[in-house]
Amino acid sequence: MDTIASLFSFITWPVSWVIVQFHKMYGAIFGPDTGWAWGLSIVSLVVLIRICLIPLFVKQIKSTRNMQALQPKMKAIQERYKSDKQRQSEEMMKLYKETGTNPLSSCLPILAQSPFFFALYHVLAAIANGKEIGVIDGPLLASARQAHIFGAPLAAKFTDSAEKVASLNASLTDVRVVTAIMIIMMSASQFFTQRQLMMKNVDLSVKTPYMQQQKMLMYIFPLIFAGMGINFPVGVLVYWLTTNVWTMGQQMYVINQNPTPGSKAQDAYLQRLLKSISQHGEVRGRRRKTIVKVIVAKGGDRNENERRFFTGLSKAGFAAQADGTVIKGDTLVAEAEGGAAAKRQQPKRQTKAQRQATAPQASLAKDTEAEESAETTEESVSDTEAKTSLEKKPETPAKGGTQGQASGRSRASSGGNRQRKGPQRPKHPSSKK
Repeated sequence: MDTIASLFSFITWPVSWVIVQFHKMYGAIFGPDTGWAWGLSIVSLVVLIRICLIPLFVKQIKSTRNMQALQPKMKAIQERYKSDKQRQSEEMMKLYKETGTNPLSSCLPILAQSPFFFALYHVLAAIANGKEIGVIDGPLLASARQAHIFGAPLAAKFTDSAEKVASLNASLTDVRVVTAIMIIMMSASQFFTQRQLMMKNVDLSVKTPYMQQQKMLMYIFPLIFAGMGINFPVGVLVYWLTTNVWTMGQQMYVINQNPTPGSKAQDAYLQRLLKSISQHGEVRGRRRKTIVKVIVAKGGDRNENERRFFTGLSKAGFAAQADGTVIKGDTLVAEAEGGAAAKRQQPKRQTKAQRQATAPQASLAKDTEAEESAETTEESVSDTEAKTSLEKKPETPAKGGTQGQASGRSRASSGGNRQRKGPQRPKHPSSKK
């Protein structure tokens, strides 16, 4: 560990300078030789470094999600070119380039803070050996060697001998108890951080080897850090524990506010969003509007959580718009109320006894209706005949010439009656005319 830390000796001066500046501030409050002043200086160093690494943390989240989304395609490429490793690698790199994904982005925060970690280890090791380093001169070195956290010196380790611990004005029991508790807390925070990511912020609808790898790392990483922790000074344990707690809190915020699609965290977030929309009648916040806009744009590609969210919106009487806002769906509410009223107006189902009791009354009503319709039909027929007789009644003949015309018409009609009705047979040519 000392050899690795010496490789980052070039950064020990800025790290020691930052610690000294924080020590001046906290020393004025708690005293320059107290463990609180030096311990809080290390915690503040961690916070400052992690604030500077926030952009890399955002890239890590995006890269992790892209890798999760690409797992089915990567598996298909591996199955297709399993006999040609070179072609498989080429297709993988092509897939990364097309999607803009960098597999190493998920390791950027750890890689970026590693130099500061080893530089801090180098500084604390120099303090334990009584050597000046960076801007920590003689008076600051003596103050740092006197600083204790719960009875354990900042530069003491779990594996130190009793003589070395005694040289730092502490007991071996205090050192081992404090370091053991800090190692357990460091490993536990590492485990719960990884477990939080796996249980809440992973798309459960996609089963890939990536998930199995992450599940294995969830148990392997805490064991690795527990084994390494016995060789870390107390100050480094403070640094690493603070880093883990910061990572866990930062990850919790990201999971609650920007969860992975298809995960349990997304379901919980959308249910909170639905409750907020039902209470206020609108989508509050630009980030929430962006999320609703993205879900609307997916169309038929929505996952189960998003479909459940839209169903809840419809039941609450709202309709999501393409710009991420919602409008009150009065039409949907009216249709829902109309359907409920129609259901309430449906007649109750009758028993067999009730149907038999009402059958005679129904047959009597039918007979009465039939008689009334028959009477109505007879009256209509009689009226029709009366009208027809009135139309066919002959007019009274006039005197004089009118009688002649009438007699002529009667002779013509009588003569016509003697003629054979229908088409007549043509006469034979030999017959006489």
